[in-house]
Amino acid sequence: MKQGLSLRVSQHLALTPQLQQSIRLLQLSTLELSQEVEQMLDENPFLEVSEEAAPREEFGLEQTDTPVSQDSREFEFAADSVAVNGDESRAAGQNDADIGPEVSSEAKLEESWEGDGSVESSPDDSEWGGDAPARKSNADDSEAEASDLARSHESLQDHLHRQSLGLRLSEEDQAALHFLIESLNDDGYLEDSLASLAAGLAGDDLEQAEELEQHFAMALKLLQHMEPAGVGARNLAECLGLQLLDCKDCDETRAAIAMCKQPMELLAKRDVKRLSYLCGFPDSVIRGAIAVIGRLDPKPGRRFVNVERNLIVPDVIVVKSGRGFKVSLNSEVMPRLRVHDIYANALKQHKGQNGQALQQRLQEARWFIKNIQQRFDTILRVSSAIVERQKNFFTHGELAMRPLVLREIADELGLHESTISRVTTAKYMSTPFGTFELKYFFGSALGTETGGNASSTAVRALIKQFVSSESLKKPLSDNQISEMLKEQGIECARRTVAKYREALRIAPANLRKSL
Repeated sequence: MKQGLSLRVSQHLALTPQLQQSIRLLQLSTLELSQEVEQMLDENPFLEVSEEAAPREEFGLEQTDTPVSQDSREFEFAADSVAVNGDESRAAGQNDADIGPEVSSEAKLEESWEGDGSVESSPDDSEWGGDAPARKSNADDSEAEASDLARSHESLQDHLHRQSLGLRLSEEDQAALHFLIESLNDDGYLEDSLASLAAGLAGDDLEQAEELEQHFAMALKLLQHMEPAGVGARNLAECLGLQLLDCKDCDETRAAIAMCKQPMELLAKRDVKRLSYLCGFPDSVIRGAIAVIGRLDPKPGRRFVNVERNLIVPDVIVVKSGRGFKVSLNSEVMPRLRVHDIYANALKQHKGQNGQALQQRLQEARWFIKNIQQRFDTILRVSSAIVERQKNFFTHGELAMRPLVLREIADELGLHESTISRVTTAKYMSTPFGTFELKYFFGSALGTETGGNASSTAVRALIKQFVSSESLKKPLSDNQISEMLKEQGIECARRTVAKYREALRIAPANLRKSL
């Protein structure tokens, strides 16, 4: 085979470290971003938390003045048009967050890299970070925030330990009760058997394991008589039975206790005839007993679970402004960062052997601040486009939601569809109707008789409305709901109705039937 040389010209897209960081920051949630910023503050000495507002012109991003806050960037939509603050600068850099060439971005930001190191991100009047001073509130000092209340929430174990202090027990029984309390799960159930718990402590000593099991059996009886009722149960039937012991003694209560000894599938299906035959009570008493069981708490420990994990901090806030809506970033989630002036100036004046490494760290700090600014700019642009497309939702609610896909927003903003997907993942918007994830405003289209399209979100809201207004004694089936949607001009098959109903966590018609 003859050897030879050939010349080939080709083009390919290379992801620089800066662009990779920009993409990664864009898809992080608010919590993940705060952790990333904390880690960067620990690793990079050139980064610090800012205490004062910083001008955005140093990064080529024009700062806007709004009547609400001079530091926050906002978009305001009128009923028939859109007015964007600083849209000329947005249009000039609208492709920065997308995957594409970086020549325009680097050329546009070239001056900022040679500045004096005092570049800051866009802050608001609230502090961000663990070292920042606490915000002053006009409210009384004794009034706690929601997060403080969540942290001080009493756990189930603490609640039970406090009750155990009033019991006169030996050291062995007290230790056994303490061990069982700590073995409960978040629902208040004891998942492991007493034998397995004793074997785990005693090991191969069978005599000690048997003794421990006896102590656990007595401690379990004491635990199951504590508050809340039903705690310490091994299964759902036992949990319901423990709660029924505190109910008024009547035929319905006795029937309910008998029903808890039967397979739970019969109770879930509300098989009145079968339960009446097995328990020996008439149908009317069985129906009353099912109603009694329905008022019990199947997870008695859930009320003690720390609620802080369920708190959602919105990234974008939408409020009504005149005839339109105003979209602004939540200043509480925006990190206030800047390059450390003293370290940056010292590096310029004294360049030693490690000057190149320190210069690289300084450049990384500037890129990090720029990418964070770009992340929030992209989130604001995408959120503003969503509000403009879904104006009817913000006026009339979810029944007025229109079909929307990621491609429409991507084409409008000149971004890639994957960028829109990253922006709308784990980002939340506070609206007059509640807080929703940005992906909530996207939905597929269903055909209508008029040739138009209806959003799947609006169809789900319509199904929810039909079910809420149905007769409790004769609930609507999926086929009936499908026919009702056709009367509204929406073509929706029965299987599609069933899929939407399950997504809404609405039980089938036979389980929704009133007793």
